[in-house]
Amino acid sequence: MLVDFNLLQERTVPGMNGGSGEIAARMFAAGGLRLISSRILPGGSIGPHRHENGDDISFVVSGSGTAVCDGTEERLEPGCCHVCRKGCVHSISNPGTEDLVLLTAVVER
Repeated sequence: MLVDFNLLQERTVPGMNGGSGEIAARMFAAGGLRLISSRILPGGSIGPHRHENGDDISFVVSGSGTAVCDGTEERLEPGCCHVCRKGCVHSISNPGTEDLVLLTAVVER
């Protein structure tokens, strides 16, 4: 299966999960899998939320930021992968001056 994010409409979400600023994202979903190409704009964040149905795996493509997963802070930089396991609570923020670009897979289990 090929997923071409260039063919998917980008949507802007203000204050995602109670976070600040805006997130721009393109999403593909099928059969318990969601793939999301997203940009957390400078100063933006995804607020704390729990993953009830599966794991959230975010690969950092570019930019930098911070994730907090179950109270543990992690530095996000290109080439890193942040994993939030089913049942955990996490948030992601971009305090930088450039977009934090992520490729995220949410796998139900």
